[in-house]
Amino acid sequence: MKMMRKITVRNSKNTRRVLEIDDTHMVIFDDFRNVKLNEKADLVFADPPFGINFKGNLQTYHRKPDALSYVEVPKEEYPDFIRSLLEWSYNILKDSGSMWLLSGWNNLRVVLDTVEDVGFIQLNHCIWKYQFGVFTRRRFTTSHYHLLLLVKDEDNYTFNKPEHYAEDVWYIKRPYHHGEKTAGNELPDELVEKCIRTSSNKGDLVVDPVLGSGTTMRVCLKLDRRCIGIEINPELEKRIKQKLGLDLFRKPKNQSSGDSHG
Repeated sequence: MKMMRKITVRNSKNTRRVLEIDDTHMVIFDDFRNVKLNEKADLVFADPPFGINFKGNLQTYHRKPDALSYVEVPKEEYPDFIRSLLEWSYNILKDSGSMWLLSGWNNLRVVLDTVEDVGFIQLNHCIWKYQFGVFTRRRFTTSHYHLLLLVKDEDNYTFNKPEHYAEDVWYIKRPYHHGEKTAGNELPDELVEKCIRTSSNKGDLVVDPVLGSGTTMRVCLKLDRRCIGIEINPELEKRIKQKLGLDLFRKPKNQSSGDSHG
């Protein structure tokens, strides 16, 4: 079996905390815009906030890490936020790298325009059809998300075709966590796994700049991909550890409680 290369990041005095799972998997609790990587990534997977004033049961992304409730990126700030995310992702990817970007329909026009402006090439526009959309009285219930497969070079990218006749509409059930405190809209492992299997190989580096509850990290551990997850909300550390099956009371490797990383 091929040995996986250790991952590192450049020290930053602004980085609040780093959770080192092992030599090839880490979570950085910070705004992705503050994070500098020492290695170009093979794949970026990002499920950012949609800028729609979503009210979740736990904050997953916000400007101020000490906030307690879920606060979406305000609609008026959304174009700048998406541009920052896409530019950051483009710059940290290898020339042969790819990005999976999730979006709702509300700000899809902004997202698509920015994808083109930044320099990405849109390879596919997939649809995830899920169950249990929010009930509506005077419009059709929304029960899908958009998944954009983006590349930097349309002649040089990884694509492991998942099946002989691979269609761009995916029917995957959403997870239901009865009685659990979750990070708002958590993605099913099956969805993330399909994206990561398709666009990376074992030992590749996958980066999730808006990690949320840690689904991308869990899938990468399962699939033997290296992974750096970045999450601005330190309140989600407990949920991430829970999803990864880590000891909630054990101090992270080489780190004591309350220490900053830098």
